[in-house]
Amino acid sequence: METLRRETEQIKTVRLLLVDDEEDFRQTLVKRLNRRGIMANQAANGEACLALLSEHPMDVVVLDVKMPGMNGIDVLQRIKQTWRSTEVILLTGHAATQDGVEGIKAGAFDYLSKPVEFEHLLGKIIQAYDKILGGREKQQASEYRARIAQQMIATERLAALGTLAAGVAHEINNPLAIINEAAGYMRLLLDKQGPDMPAREAFQRALDKIENSVKRARAITHQLLGSVRKSESVLAEVHIAELVSETMQMLANEARDKNITLSRQAPADLPPIWVEPNQVRQILINLLSNAIHATPAHGRIWATLAGSAADVSIEIGDTGTGIPRENLEKIFEPFFSTKTPGQGTGLGLYVTRQIVEKLGGTIEVRSRVGQGSQFTVRIPNQAGRQSGH
Repeated sequence: METLRRETEQIKTVRLLLVDDEEDFRQTLVKRLNRRGIMANQAANGEACLALLSEHPMDVVVLDVKMPGMNGIDVLQRIKQTWRSTEVILLTGHAATQDGVEGIKAGAFDYLSKPVEFEHLLGKIIQAYDKILGGREKQQASEYRARIAQQMIATERLAALGTLAAGVAHEINNPLAIINEAAGYMRLLLDKQGPDMPAREAFQRALDKIENSVKRARAITHQLLGSVRKSESVLAEVHIAELVSETMQMLANEARDKNITLSRQAPADLPPIWVEPNQVRQILINLLSNAIHATPAHGRIWATLAGSAADVSIEIGDTGTGIPRENLEKIFEPFFSTKTPGQGTGLGLYVTRQIVEKLGGTIEVRSRVGQGSQFTVRIPNQAGRQSGH
């Protein structure tokens, strides 16, 4: 009984289309289907069927083979070309069972001969819909397995990164210090030479490259250490709107160079929350810096705040280049970057997510290529932990 009840309720969600040139036949079927809780759409011919499908895709189409204009087999072929997941049940005359066989070969779910016995037709509709639902479940299961596999790969990478990061970063910093010191000495010697020194400009460019590379390597090691360092939490009462404004002011010159407009929207009564201010500031710097790099000249970047005494949400949006769909699952992985070589470490968003999760929050991203991206961070109020500090 329970299974029958579930099937009865389930079939009420089917998107059904009846296609037949006999109006009385259609109306009779529609009335009987309505009594079963099924709302059916109607079309009088093949052309009307295809036009309706282009506006409102259907799950199951009950299609007469013999109709004026396009016959049912032609309509079936068009349906299968454009709406592959739609199942089609053909209706044929007693003397035209060959049409039904041809329909099965062309992709029809099944065929019935007229005059149609209603319960038989209803059973076929239920079977066709069950097939559709089963296919959807398999697709969802496949997508779920793919996500889990990707998460496992990312987890293994992060575990390896956490094990090696601290030691590698410290070891790299030592030769970096020597390189930087040697570059400084060379620049001192260069400055003592006159403007007529041979190949002075070439030496200048070489030193610039060395110093810029040292800075970039230091940025990578700094972010690596920041991602694995277990620092003591220091909570404070933070007005997030003020913190956002301060961070935007820090990055104002960088935005001004590209004529990018920075703006902030926050309700006047947004309450403060207890949180680690330096951690939140780092989140804001990473997200706003990314937005500035991704946004072309004369673009816009905004921060929209909302929240309550329990938590606060921060949306950082931009009118930048956007992120391709295939990269949305990868942008939080370490060392993944779409920037040109030398323009980024590929650790900014990885570190950002690490910080957000340490704070017990969440980060989500929405993006459309050519239109921009929006990162939404939710940070809970940690007032309950303040007594321990």
